[in-house]
Amino acid sequence: MSIPVVWSPETRRHEPMREVWVGVPTDGTEVPARVDRILDALAGRKRIEATSHDDEILHRVHDPALVEHLRTIHAEWAEGPYDELAGQDRVVPYVFPTPAMTQGMPVTGAVATHGRAGQFGYDTMTLVGPGTWEAARAAVDCALTAVDLVASGDGATAAYALCRPPGHHVTRQGYGGSCYLNNAAAAAEALRDAGHAIVAVVDLDAHHGNGTQAIFWERGDVRYGSLHVDPGAGWFPHFFGHAHETGAGDGAGATRNLPLEEGTTDGRWLEAVEQLAGFAAGSDALVVSLGVDAAADDPESPLQVTADGYAGAGRLLGSLGLPSVVVQEGGYHLGTIGGLVAAYLDGHG
Repeated sequence: MSIPVVWSPETRRHEPMREVWVGVPTDGTEVPARVDRILDALAGRKRIEATSHDDEILHRVHDPALVEHLRTIHAEWAEGPYDELAGQDRVVPYVFPTPAMTQGMPVTGAVATHGRAGQFGYDTMTLVGPGTWEAARAAVDCALTAVDLVASGDGATAAYALCRPPGHHVTRQGYGGSCYLNNAAAAAEALRDAGHAIVAVVDLDAHHGNGTQAIFWERGDVRYGSLHVDPGAGWFPHFFGHAHETGAGDGAGATRNLPLEEGTTDGRWLEAVEQLAGFAAGSDALVVSLGVDAAADDPESPLQVTADGYAGAGRLLGSLGLPSVVVQEGGYHLGTIGGLVAAYLDGHG
């Protein structure tokens, strides 16, 4: 059975416009056209529009205060003077209450909207605009609807969630890296609810999914494995994604990171996918964080994976025979993103 595509037109509503990197505004690359390029490439597959879900699972993987912040912060920003005074109609943090600032002291919530903007956002690149909440929340519904399909017993053993914006950089209490809500984490939690005792998340994105790792860091019922460009070579998320990070508490040994050298091509990349397939084997269900930004043409990473590489990854992970939810993460080259996603899904079968 061909893997169905779950999507929502609401995911087009997020318009990042720009990112602020090292103080310089640059054009955003996580644009709405990503959705349509992927849909065009998957035109022959069954298409299912996402259904709405309540916030119960979302509040288990995220602090409800983060969810409420994202739901309301842009409306508050729009009521302020920021567009008139600074020409900025997107929410951009400029101060962050990190441990370096708080030093263990009790924190009083900021009164100013521009002060509170950094309470949950952890970088200056991930701007919140007028449709950001609607798109991010719809992306979660895409992931949860894909779980519903796989868990329904109606024959679908795998489903693809066209989630946009992506989500794997979102922790329980913070968002960043062009991500706002963690779609893969929500899918893993929902699969647990569906009766799968151990769920594996395999992250193929070019960048480490620090958010997914953080959410399940101390849990043994969700395994997290990632292959990604080495943060030790200066790549986002910089502080996480190293091989020595393996989990803690009940999650000790349930995290595996495979950092890769810049310029890694199909052969070495697929060796790492095979290692993560072995790591996931023995689980009861699988979530694939399908970033296709490891591809050679992608502007956001130095990896050199081809469509054949993604097809090979699909075969390796599909051969596990696990109920699977494939969640879209990164991939920013509009000319190739759709074909790369199709290559993975064709391989997964």
